[in-house]
Amino acid sequence: MNKAVKWSCVVAMVLASSAAHAETWPSRLIKAVIPFGAGSAADVLPRLVFDRLAIELGQPIVIENRVGAGGTLGTSAVAKADPDGYTILAHSSALTAAPALFPNLGYDTARDLASVLMLGSSANVMIVPPTRPWKTVQDFIAAAKAKPGSISFGSVGIGSAVHISSEKFKLAAGFEATHVPYRGGSEVITDILGGRIDFYFCPVATALPLIREGQVRALLVSTPKRVADLPDVPTPGEAGLKGADSAIWFGVFVPSKTPRDIVDRLHAAGIRVLTDPAMQESLKKLGIETSAMTPAEMDDLVVRDTAAAAEVIKAAGIKQ
Repeated sequence: MNKAVKWSCVVAMVLASSAAHAETWPSRLIKAVIPFGAGSAADVLPRLVFDRLAIELGQPIVIENRVGAGGTLGTSAVAKADPDGYTILAHSSALTAAPALFPNLGYDTARDLASVLMLGSSANVMIVPPTRPWKTVQDFIAAAKAKPGSISFGSVGIGSAVHISSEKFKLAAGFEATHVPYRGGSEVITDILGGRIDFYFCPVATALPLIREGQVRALLVSTPKRVADLPDVPTPGEAGLKGADSAIWFGVFVPSKTPRDIVDRLHAAGIRVLTDPAMQESLKKLGIETSAMTPAEMDDLVVRDTAAAAEVIKAAGIKQ
């Protein structure tokens, strides 16, 4: 047998094995890596969806919170995992900030990960302590400019989606502020309530009870459209803040060489879960807006958002 024929046989065997594997997937437990702490916004939504997805697929989905290095440890583990459909990643839009923050990631987001499912997106809302005198976002900006460096803001970590929202707001409004990164959202809320920091771009679902009870004041939503539950809170465009729009999105990814059949099956199963009326009601309570985005459209979104995040990080001088 000559070398060309031998290689043809090897390739045929590999393709046949991959096809057979895809046909039987899933036949065992699936591991879902979430690179953030339990109880965070980026953890709660995937857990809710994965509980139903496990039933849809007929196999358990075990979640591993692999925290560290701004979410890159867990992401790297999935990017380097066997591309067999049994290791998946649930991440947020913070995924797109990592390449500009960590020059030696060890993986390439676009090359080593494939998008599968958009779980949904959420607006952030800028909240401030009610003890502060600012009634509108214009009041806030005027005060921040009047005393440069006097303002501080919190986030759930350098390069997190809420951090990027805050930096985009700062750049659009033209003021300086001190960033105070925390380990989790509950700690940021505690310091907002205590008046130890001045503002926080908080996920809407988390902030709503505090806003309604008067414990914090809402000055701005981060999305181009107003939020139904906060009809009186303006958008960046309405406040004259060009380029300050942002939203947190949450998605599911797999290693890039995962067979297309598996990606398609996982996507289809996820869409069935997300469009179930009971799930839609649960997501609404979390302030999540779903999307029928295809994997290819998600890949394009990741590329665009990675470029946009790099611009913000460079302009704001953000460093790890």
